[in-house]
Amino acid sequence: MSELAGAARRAAAFQRMRDAHSTEMAEDYVELIGDLIAQTGEARLTDLAENLGVTHATAAKVVQRLTRAGLVESRPYRSIFLTAEGARVAEASRKRHRIVHEFLLALGVSELVAEADAEGIEHHTSPETLAVFQRMTRSLRNAQVSVPR
Repeated sequence: MSELAGAARRAAAFQRMRDAHSTEMAEDYVELIGDLIAQTGEARLTDLAENLGVTHATAAKVVQRLTRAGLVESRPYRSIFLTAEGARVAEASRKRHRIVHEFLLALGVSELVAEADAEGIEHHTSPETLAVFQRMTRSLRNAQVSVPR
């Protein structure tokens, strides 16, 4: 019986990972679209492709999927805009990224590596683990401040 429980627990973990993989690309795209709009006032397909290191055709296909999913609005030769749901997804992704990034920095990981690692970890971390990351970040930062130099 415990073998079955172990198998079920593993299966649940793998299912969670598959679910995270299926939403990862959408989250990356809507987060970047939101960032581009905030930085430059618009998000263009060319900018998405360049920032994500993909071809224009690949970015266009993903934007079409995001449009069908109700996360973005786009018209040919126009900027891309987030829907209310797209903005919500982008903000949640951005928040998870920030939590993971700050935690890695507090551990002593370099800025460059923390940024790259946070980009992958953010999609695969549970709310419970994110809450622990936040608490540990505060704790690590408080310990660093209170240590005399």
